[in-house]
Amino acid sequence: MTSNLTIDPGSIDENDPAKPSRPRSGPARPSGGLFRAFWRWHFYASFLVIPVLLVLASTGLIYLLRFQIEPILHADLMKVDVPTGAQRLSYDEQAASLLEEYPDGRIAAVLEPSASNRSTDFSLSTAAPGTPSWEDDTIREVYVDPYTGEVLGELDPNKTLSGWAKTTHGNMMLGTTGEYVIELGACWAIVMAITGYYMYWRGRVARARRKVARAAGAALRHKHATVGLFVGVGLLALVVSGLPWTVWWGAKAQEFATSQGTSFWSEDPGAQSSAPTLDASVPHSHNVPWGEGKSKVPTSTSTGMEPVGLDAAIATADEAGFRHPMTVVPPADDKGVYSVLSYAFNSPGHESALHIDQFTGKPITEFGYEDYGALAKVVGQGIALHEGRRFGVLNMIVSGAFCVAVIFMCIAGPIMWWRRRPKGSRTVAAPRGRLDLKTGPMAVVGLVLLGVALPLFGASLVAIFVLDQIILRRVGPLKNFFNTV
Repeated sequence: MTSNLTIDPGSIDENDPAKPSRPRSGPARPSGGLFRAFWRWHFYASFLVIPVLLVLASTGLIYLLRFQIEPILHADLMKVDVPTGAQRLSYDEQAASLLEEYPDGRIAAVLEPSASNRSTDFSLSTAAPGTPSWEDDTIREVYVDPYTGEVLGELDPNKTLSGWAKTTHGNMMLGTTGEYVIELGACWAIVMAITGYYMYWRGRVARARRKVARAAGAALRHKHATVGLFVGVGLLALVVSGLPWTVWWGAKAQEFATSQGTSFWSEDPGAQSSAPTLDASVPHSHNVPWGEGKSKVPTSTSTGMEPVGLDAAIATADEAGFRHPMTVVPPADDKGVYSVLSYAFNSPGHESALHIDQFTGKPITEFGYEDYGALAKVVGQGIALHEGRRFGVLNMIVSGAFCVAVIFMCIAGPIMWWRRRPKGSRTVAAPRGRLDLKTGPMAVVGLVLLGVALPLFGASLVAIFVLDQIILRRVGPLKNFFNTV
């Protein structure tokens, strides 16, 4: 990709490597130099990356703070007054109170209160018995006062602020198409980060000189570069840790890993192969440890007895050393089990799932982090880091600051472009430069290798090359508009 940019020469430092060429009569000649070539790639990558990152950073920040935001927005449902000397009702008693008000529903999951002044979160499903609850679009979160058994009200998990943020973060509300857009944007974000670091280092002297001289736009440019130092590292870390989620690379990489005898997640050797997976048994509003999502869920041995109940299942998990708060998934039919999940929010190394026979209350199989394969452990830790929970409050603060920094970069970049764009210009005013084997052989090789490692990105590179060589260079108006040399 190449360009020719004209701008007011009085606003440019003569020794600035980022300085566009002065206007000259006659046809523009190619401008050499790796700086301008990288600047051009950085510029054009931003057209895809900025919208994607702006959405991901905004929704990611909301989801990161979901445990702080939702109780404020829905305090009447999620918070309760603690009576003096009162004892909590058993979970079975709370469930009975709930089903009195919703006689046609069934309990799909129970999340223990995280504090003494928090309500109990019941996932209620109207799906037919035996139907995986995640397929039920009418599932609702119903909140019960653990001290009185009063049903406080319900929420649609898809319509809460954090529910909207989670969905938008995953596919930009565009379904599968959005998933591909996000994956492609993440790939190009790598290009943005690498070119940005090169430009930071190469232009550091000129940038400092312009700041001292208080040149127009120098302050914003300096802030953009400085904040970019922090954002670039975080961006690369989040892209890498988020790749297992992606619609194409994640799926293909998992297929390859499986063919090599390993996996992004792990299989519970004690469960039955014909049973549903854990993530298919748990409502999507509840978190399932990444490494256990595709593990199979066993079945109970039917004895004609009554199920032991929620409290017995929690007691069994307590004996196994599970951490609170736990999530309990009751059996959906007479062959199901109680699945108790210890999510271990800040410590993926302690996450585990215990499947309990619904009639005897005895453990059938326990499957936790120590049972994961090496790759699943790495991915699990990466996911926790990506979600801002691996290192507790510190991780949360750093992740929150990163989201804010990304939003700043997404706003500052276009402002910088608009300010330097020549008045009345009918082009995109792209930086002028060309990347080829002559100007940057290692950069070209790096792009090719990145395209091989990330095939969706590679396909976009091929498309850009074809567009540039066959169309843009041969159609005059397009050549001028995109500043193609």
